[in-house]
Amino acid sequence: MKRCVRCGESKPHAAFTKRRSNLDGLQRHCRECAPGYHRTRQESLGKKVRPKVEVPDGHKHRLKCGEAKPWSEWHRNATASDGLSTRCKACRAVEGRANHLKRDYGLTEAERDALIASRLGLCVICLAALPVHVDHCHKTGRVRGVPCFNCNSAIGKLGDNPDAVRRAAAYLEGNLWKPTLVAQGVYQLPS
Repeated sequence: MKRCVRCGESKPHAAFTKRRSNLDGLQRHCRECAPGYHRTRQESLGKKVRPKVEVPDGHKHRLKCGEAKPWSEWHRNATASDGLSTRCKACRAVEGRANHLKRDYGLTEAERDALIASRLGLCVICLAALPVHVDHCHKTGRVRGVPCFNCNSAIGKLGDNPDAVRRAAAYLEGNLWKPTLVAQGVYQLPS
């Protein structure tokens, strides 16, 4: 039997964790009192301590979003002690979008939102749909604007080629592409 210095109760040796530096090889605080002692000690040293949160079985708490979510809301991580990721799926998606904007375009979400607001919240091309994709020049990496999905994919399908876009516009206006015969077997393309 050993007496805990915090609660004052005498308990069996199995109620204490091992500590080689002590003469009896056991900690001074029992397993029940040790977390509370550690918490107060860290706070007295001015260190940041996680708040103690009651989490129901089958759930995990994330400090950043402040919610206890079921295990199904977490990605698996085989190397973690509990087998779950450190970020819930929702937070991971939000942080992933922000990191993607910063990494690929050098924009923050606020800067992207300012681009959208400068165009009254409409696509820069069709002026009808909601802008959702950041468009950039693939040669220079410069951000051009924030079009809707359809307009952004149309630009990409046309190979970011202004001449192809002009020909597509002429086609839509009813001006069909017709080569001009300059000499026998030689045709000139319209510009």
